[in-house]
Amino acid sequence: MQFTNSYQPAMFVKTALLKLFVLFISLGGAMVHAQSAGIPDPASHFGFTPGEDRKLFNYEEMISYLKRLEEVSPMVKLEQIGTSEFGKPLYLAFVSSAENITRLDRLREINRRLAMKADLAPEEVDQLVEEGRVFFLMTLSMHSTEVGPSQAAPLIVYEMITSDDRGIRKTLDNAVYMFTPSHNPDGMNMIVEHYKKYLGTKYEGSSMPGVYHKYAGHNINRDFITLNLKENQAIARAYSKEWFPQVAVERHQMGSRGPRYYISPPSDPISENIQPGIWNWKRIFGSRSLTAMTDAGLQGVSVNYLFDMYWPGNTSTSLWKGVVAMLSEAASVDIASPIYIESNELTVTGKGMAEYDISINMPDPWPGGWWHLSDIIEYERVNTLSYMHTAAIHREEILRYRHDIARKEVERGRTEPPYYYILPRQQHDQSELADLVNLLNKHGVSAYELLNDREVQNRMFRAGDIVVPLDQPFRAFIKEVMESQTYPVRHYSRGGDMIRPYDITSWSLPLHKGVESAEINTRVEIPGTLLRKVDIPYKITAAQPENHEGFLFSANHNESYKAAFRAAALGIRVERLTEPFSYRGMTIPEGSFYVPSHRRADEILEDLLVDPVCLTSQFDGQSVQLQVPRIALIESWFHDMDAGWTRFLFDTHHIPYKVLRPAELQEANLVRDFDLVVLPDQSQAVLMAGKGGSPGNYIISRYPPDYAKGMEQKGLNNLLGFLDKGGKVVSWGRSTELFMGNLSIEDDNGDKEEFSLPVSNIGSRLQEQGLDVTGSLLRVRLRPDHPLTLGLPEEIGVFHRGNPVFATSFPYFDMDRRVIATFPKEKNEILMSGFIQNEQLLTNQVAMVWVKKGEGQLVLFSFCPQFRGSTPATYKLLFNALLME
Repeated sequence: MQFTNSYQPAMFVKTALLKLFVLFISLGGAMVHAQSAGIPDPASHFGFTPGEDRKLFNYEEMISYLKRLEEVSPMVKLEQIGTSEFGKPLYLAFVSSAENITRLDRLREINRRLAMKADLAPEEVDQLVEEGRVFFLMTLSMHSTEVGPSQAAPLIVYEMITSDDRGIRKTLDNAVYMFTPSHNPDGMNMIVEHYKKYLGTKYEGSSMPGVYHKYAGHNINRDFITLNLKENQAIARAYSKEWFPQVAVERHQMGSRGPRYYISPPSDPISENIQPGIWNWKRIFGSRSLTAMTDAGLQGVSVNYLFDMYWPGNTSTSLWKGVVAMLSEAASVDIASPIYIESNELTVTGKGMAEYDISINMPDPWPGGWWHLSDIIEYERVNTLSYMHTAAIHREEILRYRHDIARKEVERGRTEPPYYYILPRQQHDQSELADLVNLLNKHGVSAYELLNDREVQNRMFRAGDIVVPLDQPFRAFIKEVMESQTYPVRHYSRGGDMIRPYDITSWSLPLHKGVESAEINTRVEIPGTLLRKVDIPYKITAAQPENHEGFLFSANHNESYKAAFRAAALGIRVERLTEPFSYRGMTIPEGSFYVPSHRRADEILEDLLVDPVCLTSQFDGQSVQLQVPRIALIESWFHDMDAGWTRFLFDTHHIPYKVLRPAELQEANLVRDFDLVVLPDQSQAVLMAGKGGSPGNYIISRYPPDYAKGMEQKGLNNLLGFLDKGGKVVSWGRSTELFMGNLSIEDDNGDKEEFSLPVSNIGSRLQEQGLDVTGSLLRVRLRPDHPLTLGLPEEIGVFHRGNPVFATSFPYFDMDRRVIATFPKEKNEILMSGFIQNEQLLTNQVAMVWVKKGEGQLVLFSFCPQFRGSTPATYKLLFNALLME
């Protein structure tokens, strides 16, 4: 008998219904109480009980329910804190006792004073602790395929505000449940729409084509240092500058074939900048929840498993700001469709558990069987209530501890190095200096300007230089993002394998931005009389003449490219300097931009952080008119996050482009419609065949077949023909494999030209020899006086993963090559931040190369020049590649 995706054996149906019945029984007499109070239950609002198989509500439906609860219950409050990238309102919801909700503003002020005022008198601390309540921030379903946390929220809120359970009432008297109904509203609706589109078909539960966000998709939680995305700016503002919660958890789902649930504490490695007490609090919350969930019969709950707390890229970045920040992960279903897992399919990764069996980190393993969305919701419900209960019973300790952290961090900033970070005002790229100062402010970090010259640590710093003291409550965060990272190597056993990082190992803001920063480790006090707190937004301004003929934007500044592209989009003629230009004692470098005065000039200047040079006379330097290319951006349907980040960079810098899918390359008239093709980091298998894996070892995807298509040989032939006829191609990361090895171009007459470009990828060979780079910042030296390196210093850091690495060869026929970026020859000079093994294998190897084929030009990066919007030091390499003649 053939079972369709909708077939369910009778026992399975009974089990699912029983679980939902148990959930309603857990709400008990609250439903009767709620009806008399006019509080609608979730089933009456949505038309189904959240958690039912194959049933989902969207973002607007969820918000409408929460708003209805706000209308009828004094225990619920919603506050809009921002908008999503597509403009949807983003909310924080607060659930607590009616008394606490009426005095939220006062409680917020208590939170702020305890978190940010390190010098409070003991008597005031006692008073604030007595009056305060624990705020527990929970961010839900930022990864939109992980629907469980958001789908569980209405049931959890309903239970909290209607239950007569004394424990819940006492919990809400002492704590405030503060949550984002959906951290990613746009993605939530995308996933719900996709799921419903294929519901009842063979593709039910399939992967949604594209990214479930305007730009970042799954990478939305890799942005909490750089804060590029509107959703993350809003959440970070809530915990860093407005509400100052004491506890937080970021709620996710993980793979289906391991433990059913993960809770704190994390596995190794952990950040060495965090005070030990925070780790202990995470253990307290996790241990109590493990007990509560196991007592409730919830199997497969794990701790100390898989997820480390070394990298500060997600909402848990609040951990570095004194918040007891945690992560939870539930085993996934197929969006809302149940799955069946055989016991032999259950496995673990080895990080925290080596076998799927009874252990101290998972004392009651789940045996396998059917797994439903309702299961996820029940785990979420019990975990939420347990976490809130723990927060409530430890209210005074947690509030007092939050203030203790602030006091200790300020004291450490005064007594332990580093004491300051000083950023000279004179930087190669002043726009990135200004952006860094403004970013620190978004994080709740104060920065100051020197009012007079001052010698510190045997170096003279000048008036106007930026000083970031570490005697601040967020000292741990300041140190974490301002220093160079050194990965804390830990092993599974003595002499055993190294515990590998969960994600990347470098995030130093100064290094990633190419901003010089001096770490002051000599104990010295810069008197407050020499410092002035910077105005926000921080800008580097200069006196401007009333009358001017035009503006010069330095090629050294990233934002100059933004200004040039913006001016061109407004129809203003832009000139690019072909040689340095001297003006009133200043030398404006080659590659800079001249924009004549124009009635719409304010639209170009309004968002800039550094004033351009204003010319009071006609520009008479050597230049050519800027030609903005017609760009085709190749973005696959396979959740192509790197292409999404490329669109983010292009959109924020006013760079026009058109997205083409790989399969469209088969028929696209590239020569007629485009000047340049951009291929972001994506696997050769996805681009060529619309499959995972690698050529010769393909993996069939879970995308509907209309979206699982590649360019095939026909599309590659079209792309190579475009290059040969004068087109320009820019490629980085894995997509560069398209251009390696034996290639061919077949013309309309069937004539075939076979060739091999004078470049190859030796990255895999180096890895076999022991090269290991885990997402680190590596030093490269740039080819001077080349169009691709205009505006750049001689050395920069590039974000690298160790593969690809290029080697060039002697060209023949109509080909040529130039090495643009090379790793240093000197041993131990390559790693700038992060982790690398066998660094010597990279010495003098090629990181970036320009290739000529026929009439066209190809630029190959072994690194992502716009990695997650976090590597401004390499943006100009990409901008120059887009503008190459």
